[in-house]
This record gives sequence, structure tokens and C-alpha cells, in this order.
Amino acid sequence: MQIRSLRDVAVGERLVVRYRLAEPGTDGSTLSDALGTCRGVDEGGPEGPVIRIETRHGVVAVPLAAVTHAKRVPPPPPRRR
Repeated sequence: MQIRSLRDVAVGERLVVRYRLAEPGTDGSTLSDALGTCRGVDEGGPEGPVIRIETRHGVVAVPLAAVTHAKRVPPPPPRRR
């Protein structure tokens, strides 16, 4: 489901966010994705408001101005044994 405003995302919701990188990656990429659980939107900061997403690799702070796409995603599938 497409998200109209990231300010409407509830803490604890699972989502994927595509955003522009401040500087190109080592492979020349200019976009990245963050998949995880929303931990909140902070209003302050040097880049303006940021959304914090807890991914498997840690918490990622994404400036709202850098977000190009976002949508809610279902819970992850259970781990296989």
C-alpha cells in the first residue's frame, strides 16, 4: 500500500523506503532502500525531518526530503529451520 505521507506512518509499522543518497555509492548508485520497522519521525536535524527505520543491520535515519517512494509491507516470513 502506497504511503501518502511518512508523517502518518505509525511507530512499529513495517515499510520499505527508497531514498536518494547524499553522495553516490562506491558502485555509482544514487538510490538506496531501507526495509524494516518504523521507529519514529524526528522533526529536527541539519537535513530537516528524518524517519528512523530499524533494519536487520541497525537503525537508518532517512531525511524525508530524500525519500522518493515508500510503502507498507507485510511481516517477514517465519525463518526456516
